Amino acid sequence: MRDRYESPLNSRYASDEMQRLFSPDMRYSTWRKLWVSLARAEHALGLPVSQEQVDELAAHVNDIDYDAVAKREAIVRHDVMAHVYAYGLVCPKAAGIIHLGATSCYVTDNADLIILRDALLSIRNSIYAVLAPLSAFAERTKAIPTVGYTHFQSAQPVTIGRRACLWLQDLWLDVEEIEDTLNAFRFLGSRGATGTEASFVSLFGGDTDKIDELNRKIASDFGFERIYDVSGQTYPRKLDSRVLNALSSIAQSAYKFGDDIRLLQHDGILSEPFESGQIGSSAMAYKQNPMRSERICSLSRFVMATSLNAPMTASTQWLERTLDDSANRRLALPEAFLATDAILRIMANVSSGLIVHEAANARMLSDALPFLATENLLMAGVKRGGDRQALHEIIRTHSLAAKTKLSQGEGNDLAARLGDDPAFPLSREEILEQLDPAQHIGRSIEQAERFLIKHPVPQSTPLQEINI
Repeated sequence: MRDRYESPLNSRYASDEMQRLFSPDMRYSTWRKLWVSLARAEHALGLPVSQEQVDELAAHVNDIDYDAVAKREAIVRHDVMAHVYAYGLVCPKAAGIIHLGATSCYVTDNADLIILRDALLSIRNSIYAVLAPLSAFAERTKAIPTVGYTHFQSAQPVTIGRRACLWLQDLWLDVEEIEDTLNAFRFLGSRGATGTEASFVSLFGGDTDKIDELNRKIASDFGFERIYDVSGQTYPRKLDSRVLNALSSIAQSAYKFGDDIRLLQHDGILSEPFESGQIGSSAMAYKQNPMRSERICSLSRFVMATSLNAPMTASTQWLERTLDDSANRRLALPEAFLATDAILRIMANVSSGLIVHEAANARMLSDALPFLATENLLMAGVKRGGDRQALHEIIRTHSLAAKTKLSQGEGNDLAARLGDDPAFPLSREEILEQLDPAQHIGRSIEQAERFLIKHPVPQSTPLQEINI
């Protein structure tokens, strides 16, 4: 429909895979799978649930009548009970035992845990899909010297590939964050209205071992090895904070990557891919704007801001349960994942097509290097018997004059000025030897090589191309 708002995360940015994970079909079919698992465990543990009822529930996991749900919810004003009703319509034999002993958060929260876990695994795969081309780029460019920057002012040279390793390291730290977060996941299980399992104490006649076994069976069905030791009605919302913090961490890494590309493209050193028919500006036809990197930064800000919802929600949960988390979580959790998914797909595209403008890079390095080498020139002059303070003043005077010529569009003539000054104890040739970039990049090549060897990229599933 064109007369209704549609989130750009769906229409422009996020992949089909991530949209599927947070779709109504995924959420409500997972609810039904949870009801099947509950019934199966109750049957196995001797409650009045028959195998025929379990089989009937299992046969109707995916045929959800959303119209029936909507009509029922309009009456009862309760989404879970509306779905219980619609499930019962297609499972008449099992209708009476659906949701037996459970409370709403049995399906809502456990489904969230399942979906969030699977979404994090998808995000991890997407990070690998960025790491692969970015690592290849770092390998190709590990020996190309370039101007280093501190405060966005020229500083000691690095290599392009070594700088790329900074971006790679950020992403590898994000992988660690995801792994730690995944390791923190526990299943909620079926814990009742306040977490005390009182309904199951009644159902099982006080046999608490059977209650524990019930929860173990359900958790195992969905691949969870651990269950929260205690809970209110919900799982601890602190987990949402950890999840969104991991996504925020990725967004921080992505923002720095995108911002660095934008700065370097401005200087003509690197550029993101630009297609033959691409238009950079509706007014200025010559423009080649770094729109992909700008989009990375834009979406990253959204994720970082959205992640603040989770700690505010976690900190305001009253006692055993309050419902003011629900509407917020329906927005914050899916949208943070959809945006992060889009960010990583754009990063993979940019990383696969980064262009190094070697002539422009060499020219910028040539202009900067005489200034960057002045400390080495000062030390060499002192070794020749020169006075440190006097040589410092000579270098300062000539450097200011050379900067003036540079500002007028001419080349850097600092080396020639110093070489022609009889008060400076090094010849032009000796000074030029000091300007070999290889003498000023430190361990850049070695560090890049060691990093890339230490961090081989696991194979990842190819990412779907999105509108970038």
